[in-house]
Amino acid sequence: MTAGSPITTTARREGRFGPAWAALKARCRDAWLREEGTATVEFVLVVPLILFIFMSAIEAGVLMTRQMMLEQAVDITMRELRLGLIANPTVGKIKTEVCDRASILPNCDAEIRIELTPISTSSWSMPSSRVGCFDRSQNVQPALTFNAGVAHQVMLVRVCVPQETMFPTTAAGLSLAKDSGNNYGLVVTSAFVNEP
Repeated sequence: MTAGSPITTTARREGRFGPAWAALKARCRDAWLREEGTATVEFVLVVPLILFIFMSAIEAGVLMTRQMMLEQAVDITMRELRLGLIANPTVGKIKTEVCDRASILPNCDAEIRIELTPISTSSWSMPSSRVGCFDRSQNVQPALTFNAGVAHQVMLVRVCVPQETMFPTTAAGLSLAKDSGNNYGLVVTSAFVNEP
């Protein structure tokens, strides 16, 4: 063998580092075969997934509860409005009625937007499909129509209340359409005929 051949170089390296290399290989093999950390690895892999599912369930539950409370509040208030039980209806009175019934909505009185529009029964032309909701990051509020109408008139009511997500990075929080302030809008649309 010549002095520069790969075999002699490897033999020299093993001769010089042989015991250290063998000890390192044995320690790596022993560490690979040990089972002390397996519970920690399982915990690290499973707990974030469980927390993600748990937080998504809470977010979806809060969203549905808020939506149902707002729908019920709007239904009851619009029933009283169409029966004439709310004297001289104004946007402030309707906001107060809805927000008092939907007490689960935080800051409802300040941020609720109500649009009440008569619908012509001859043309059935509907207002735009976009509901004007309040964007918390801007000081500009959308212009909304509030016309209580007259007897026998078909009325369209649209209500929007912006709400904050509890966990914005969960599945429910990510899938919601949000404004620039990371708020989603709870929207309720209803129609009724004013009683005589």
